[in-house]
Amino acid sequence: MKKILALLLVAIMLFSVVSCGKTENPDAPASDEKVNVKAALICLHGDSSTYDKNFIDAFKQACANKGLTADDYTIVTDIPEGTACYDQAADLAESYDLIFADSFGHEPYMIQAAKENPEVEFCHATGTKAHTEKLANFHNAFASIYEGRFLAGVAAGMKLVELHGDSEGKVSDENAKIGYVGAFPYAEVISGYTSFYLGVKSVVENATMEVRYTNSWYDEAAEKTTALALIDNGCKLISQHADSWGAPTACEERNIPNVSYNGSTVEKCPNTFIIASRINWTPYFEYIIDCVREDKAIDTDWTGTLATGSVEITALGTAAAEGTQEKLDEVKKGLADGTIKVFDCATFTVNGEVLTSFVADVDDAGDYVPETEVVETANGITFVNESAKRSAPYFNIIIDGITAITE
Repeated sequence: MKKILALLLVAIMLFSVVSCGKTENPDAPASDEKVNVKAALICLHGDSSTYDKNFIDAFKQACANKGLTADDYTIVTDIPEGTACYDQAADLAESYDLIFADSFGHEPYMIQAAKENPEVEFCHATGTKAHTEKLANFHNAFASIYEGRFLAGVAAGMKLVELHGDSEGKVSDENAKIGYVGAFPYAEVISGYTSFYLGVKSVVENATMEVRYTNSWYDEAAEKTTALALIDNGCKLISQHADSWGAPTACEERNIPNVSYNGSTVEKCPNTFIIASRINWTPYFEYIIDCVREDKAIDTDWTGTLATGSVEITALGTAAAEGTQEKLDEVKKGLADGTIKVFDCATFTVNGEVLTSFVADVDDAGDYVPETEVVETANGITFVNESAKRSAPYFNIIIDGITAITE
């Protein structure tokens, strides 16, 4: 009997040693199992807005790519830039691990919700405050869309030459005037239309641009009326930073070439659509899902690029000029290898002077006081580095050749 008890004791001790030597938690999922992630998307509008639809489509694609089912994610639309955003975010925080909001004015309400729910990750597009708020669970994201805008501008310049160029490809001043429908006079909009204009100017040196604002992100009637006013004022091509079909349909009615944003408008505007640029948010959504799943820190400021697949241009429309694709391939290569910089200070002036310094309001404290030098020189090119200090744009200079009408 004593011998049996001794053998049992030895067996128990050996079992304890083996058990203590294990490094894995027996309750943890098997190594080939994926940790469940619950993700939510808050949108300013629904999918009738080209801007919001771009986020919605990318979010669904990323969730599918990462194995999230319909039970794992939700999309909430038509959430205004106000306390409704906080209410929605706080409510979602009770059930979701990851919450993303897509509009600039959502940011303060997302920050409020993030402070109250430190165990939930809050991510926000186009925002400016993550790097100064320093919350571990609040993050900003954007992309170097100015590169996509620049490429779209190159395609627009090619169209001006095709329509109005003389035997040497020169375009008269009258025919080199283009128009732009902007939402608000914010840095995001100014950066976008300036990069587009510089792309046009790289092909048509004497190009000028008139900008008019609708003071709304989404107002189809106002966007159409504004586009028509630009056309009536002599603009030979229209582009936009606005979210509806207003401007493209105005161009189709008047047979004026159009460069849109956030997606192709060729379906409704087959005769006038040239190209569009957009941010592809799928890589970012996949990245933040992976971070939550793997318990990794999310970048405070994340900037997608052409290289990450976050900056895209659409396939050319039937209105594009002959030779446009070859030109775009050439310029895209230059952007990738750094031999072309969108905001190259040698390509524009401000009040007749070459820009040698630009102190931007990068640390957005609400006082509109600039504090950060953003002009750099690399590889012999002096340029404004739009993505160096934060993900959201901060280029807000009105350069020569652009007339912005704020009335």
